[in-house]
Amino acid sequence: MTETILFPSSIGLQEIVYHDKIQVMQRVVAQFDGFSKEYIVSDHGQRAALVVVREGEVLLTKQYRLLINDISLEIPGGRVAEEESPDDAARRECLEETGVKCSALKPLIFYHPSLDVIKNFTWIFYTENVHEIADNNVERRAWVPLSRCMDMIFYGKGILDGMSILALLSYMTKIKK
Repeated sequence: MTETILFPSSIGLQEIVYHDKIQVMQRVVAQFDGFSKEYIVSDHGQRAALVVVREGEVLLTKQYRLLINDISLEIPGGRVAEEESPDDAARRECLEETGVKCSALKPLIFYHPSLDVIKNFTWIFYTENVHEIADNNVERRAWVPLSRCMDMIFYGKGILDGMSILALLSYMTKIKK
């Protein structure tokens, strides 16, 4: 039996099997009544991202992604540093990746991308308050109509990452009713 609704009697053997500047991987063994289950948990830290909307267009950042060997369009976001809050991290990531400065962030959704093997708690915010657009990073950003973003998601063209898909669908469901 590998799946269960039982709670473990103990969780032990938390040993690091790999680490680098991006992640820590731990081997964790949970003891259940009559069996044990081994997990390899990849801890990428907390992350935050931001849906920025201006006049019906969404701010996306362009980034090369290895697993698709192509440029991906994504909402700006990344790791939450130890000394910052998730909303501060979302603002910082947006400015770093796109050159766009935003304020008045509102929570959109909080989620766990995996409940067994990936530890990467994620906060998504949204805003329509765009204050400053710097000349730097202009080649890394794109303002895309929200309706086009939905087409890109549903036709599998351009927006392929789970975080951006979840964020944009949440925005459409919760905000744009």
